[in-house]
Amino acid sequence: MLGEEAVIYDRPGGRLRFRDSIILSIHEESLFETALATPVEDVFLLIGDVCTLPKYMERLRRYGKRVFLHMDMMKGLSPDKAALRYVAETLRPAGIVSTKSQVVRAAKSLGLAAVQRLFLIDRPALELGLRTLAENRPDAVEIMLGLMPRVIREVVDRVSIPVIAGGLIQAPDEVGQALAAGARAVSLGRPELWRWTEDQVRTIQQKGADPE
Repeated sequence: MLGEEAVIYDRPGGRLRFRDSIILSIHEESLFETALATPVEDVFLLIGDVCTLPKYMERLRRYGKRVFLHMDMMKGLSPDKAALRYVAETLRPAGIVSTKSQVVRAAKSLGLAAVQRLFLIDRPALELGLRTLAENRPDAVEIMLGLMPRVIREVVDRVSIPVIAGGLIQAPDEVGQALAAGARAVSLGRPELWRWTEDQVRTIQQKGADPE
């Protein structure tokens, strides 16, 4: 529910939580400075390579961000356990995002939170995705495309992990529809949607209004 922290990962020593219903999706370098100035804490980082990631991570941590690296987008990092060991021991993000099952499993074995991204383009993709979640046991799932309230409700009903909606969400009422359907959070790549406080997001969910 809105106003509550959504637990996405339990492990000895504490829990990793989403503190907001919005996750910043940094998919272009031009968005980086804007993200730093935004009060939202959780970030999906889709840019960077082995040379730039240490700098990105240092700055994001300095600004109090909790970073999930999208491993499929990281240049110069192979989707294998050696690369994930470097990520876990050197970059030390809160977790990773990936469409690849082997990356999700390897990340979990190294103590990283793992968010599995699924592209649900039709019924077979949905059923395959649900089987994949049962096999890999990620800590959360991001479903694409996010403009599917009915599908969000079905996934929420059929899994025991938090569901994140992402992809092509461009308007306040679409954010509200995803959250009302049961998504714990919405990943957003449009900086004009990053400015909302949690109270304003609640207003969007209830009324579909653009907060002033």
